[in-house]
Amino acid sequence: MSEGKLYAVKNDEGKYCDCEHEKFLPLSDAYCPAIVSEDNAKAIVRDSGGHIVTFVEEPEKVVLTKEQAKIVDDAHEAIWPATYISGLEDSSEQRLLIEAFVNGYTVAKEKKYNVKVPHTKDVWYYKDSEAYLLTICPADKKLRGTFTEAEIEHYGLQDCEKEEVTDDGMGC
Repeated sequence: MSEGKLYAVKNDEGKYCDCEHEKFLPLSDAYCPAIVSEDNAKAIVRDSGGHIVTFVEEPEKVVLTKEQAKIVDDAHEAIWPATYISGLEDSSEQRLLIEAFVNGYTVAKEKKYNVKVPHTKDVWYYKDSEAYLLTICPADKKLRGTFTEAEIEHYGLQDCEKEEVTDDGMGC
């Protein structure tokens, strides 16, 4: 038995072998159409006809940063994708990116934070533009500005108290 696989036997009429009743039925009527033994599936094909249908568990997608996702996307355009990815210095990152190339990936959602103005009771920063920060003392947490780690560094707010913003837009 191969780990993570199930087998079914399907005939030319599109019916599946019900392993419980040992006859071919429409899939919706089959009580036990899948089995874990490839050898048993081969025996059914030998004795009753049809062909083996293999169900393989889909591998879990890898979670990547935006930068890593770009490397994987670029590798799909490369003539030799493995050579393209293996050019990276970090071997653990190479392995991760090759796994993402083969199994697919999702991009990690970037964390966002509310950033508190130092030495104040309840005053928070928000962005007026790329160049300017303003402050606000909101009763509603949704009015506070949200900042990524890169923006916190860009505005020089690394030493400020910060509160992670959850999916509902509220702080922790």
